Amino acid sequence: MGQMKSWNFLSILFRILFGLWCIFVVIWPVNGLRPLRQRPRSWGDEWLPLGKDEHELGPFSSWNITGTYRGNWKFLDSTNSSSKFPDFRKSNGNSILELVSTPTKITGVHYVQGVIIFHDVFDNEHDVRGAQIRVEGVYIWPFRQLRMVANSGKDGEFGQEDDYLLSNPYHLLGVFSSQVFQESPREKIWKRKHSPIYEMEKHCNIEIAAQISRVSSRQNDGDQDKYYLEGLMESPSVDDDVDCFSPMLLNATSVNTEVYYNKAVNYTLMVTFISFLEVLLLIRQMEHSNTQSGAAKVSLLMIGHQAIMDAYLCLLHLTAGILVESLFNAFATAAFFKFVVFSIFEMRYLLAIWKANRPMNNGENWEAMRRELSVLYSRFYGILLGGIVVMYEFHKFLRFILLLLHSFWIPQIIINVVRDSRKPLHPHYILGMTVTRIAIPLYVFGCPHNFMRIEPDRNWCICLALFTGLQASILLLQHYFGSRCFIPRQILPEKYSYYRRFHQGSNHATDCVICMTAIDLCQRSNDCMVTPCDHFFHSGCLQRWMDIKMECPTCRRALPPA
Repeated sequence: MGQMKSWNFLSILFRILFGLWCIFVVIWPVNGLRPLRQRPRSWGDEWLPLGKDEHELGPFSSWNITGTYRGNWKFLDSTNSSSKFPDFRKSNGNSILELVSTPTKITGVHYVQGVIIFHDVFDNEHDVRGAQIRVEGVYIWPFRQLRMVANSGKDGEFGQEDDYLLSNPYHLLGVFSSQVFQESPREKIWKRKHSPIYEMEKHCNIEIAAQISRVSSRQNDGDQDKYYLEGLMESPSVDDDVDCFSPMLLNATSVNTEVYYNKAVNYTLMVTFISFLEVLLLIRQMEHSNTQSGAAKVSLLMIGHQAIMDAYLCLLHLTAGILVESLFNAFATAAFFKFVVFSIFEMRYLLAIWKANRPMNNGENWEAMRRELSVLYSRFYGILLGGIVVMYEFHKFLRFILLLLHSFWIPQIIINVVRDSRKPLHPHYILGMTVTRIAIPLYVFGCPHNFMRIEPDRNWCICLALFTGLQASILLLQHYFGSRCFIPRQILPEKYSYYRRFHQGSNHATDCVICMTAIDLCQRSNDCMVTPCDHFFHSGCLQRWMDIKMECPTCRRALPPA
């Protein structure tokens, strides 16, 4: 009996151990295979040694190639042998790629959309500087292979690449500079419609095969890691076996948009600093001509001209801030300071000059003065809007128009010569305004690494600097040597001399009513000045008086210019 119980106990223990062994041998492998149904693995997972960390950048990690690429293109043959498109006469040029990569359900494959812009493709006869092609394809990141074809989507259809372009500061700043400084939208639309690229899309299959590699920060001067794209673009014909054009070699390097973002921010800081300097210079000039006669010497056209320039800069920076949303705060700050310069300080100074040049009548009606003031404002804003229309219509001559805009010192030079004005502008104002006015155009058209990607024009910058410098030099000569110092005396009109000869007694003396001291007429004639009404004053006293009022201190008669 005892043996039967022990045998039963052993059999039960054996069954339990056998059941646990079955569970360990049979159930455990099944659990190891269940993730195949829960997470389907693609062909890439069969051999791809993924790291433990998904974000680990190992030799087989996926790279996000979304971004902007800038590089060059060139034909493999020295001359293009295309019979379909003989307009491809250029053998090389610049290119810009905008790519957007999105993961797919297939591991190891990313869907890619984008735009390729080829510069300097066609000859000058078509007046088309570049061609733009929409592309789409796949990026097989385990092999670092990029395969793309021309996108046959219709114009007006927006995809993910358009959303990326609308948020990319690099692309938006390029569009802004192209619209404002390079070509008008109307010319751009005309060029696109007449571009041979449309015929190419109809009769050619554009295929691009490229290899992606990464350039470490050590090889690009400590900058962030960049991606390098190099491949071949072919165009087999749809109708026959002849290629549309010879194979084209493409190479491009990713652009760090943060660099252009920082450049744009630094530019707005420069504009803000320039605006602050202009405010200080305007205050200095307003203190220099704080009297009625001093303000009357300043040209109304000169101040109005500078106010219109600042208004244009205010609108330009505000438009750039609205277009590039990520840079709105920076550009809006620059636009605000320009608005303060022209709307508060320059317009106030403009009204002071207008009031000083306007004859005062005791019985004048307030309505008449308000009408004249409304005419002044209407002319100012009319010229402001008319200038915008002129620059839009004559966009091809924009650089010549900008050169004319910087002729703001010419009205003051002419006024000085006509009125023979004496020291109307402070030298600090002349030099400071000359430098601050040309700083922005010299950066845009002279800096080879400006954020708007405009090709520098050295000759135009030299002409601008010489033109404004010549105007400032003439004003300084007028300030120190007289308003008509560069005009021959033979052609100058006769003017009254305050140091004219006069009949004097042996011991005759009179008093200066300005300083209330005696004037010794026996001394040199340069020590005293005589007005047309035969009143005598010290030279320094009368000159300081005429800086305030152009009337005789004794009889209040109007005085001619000294």
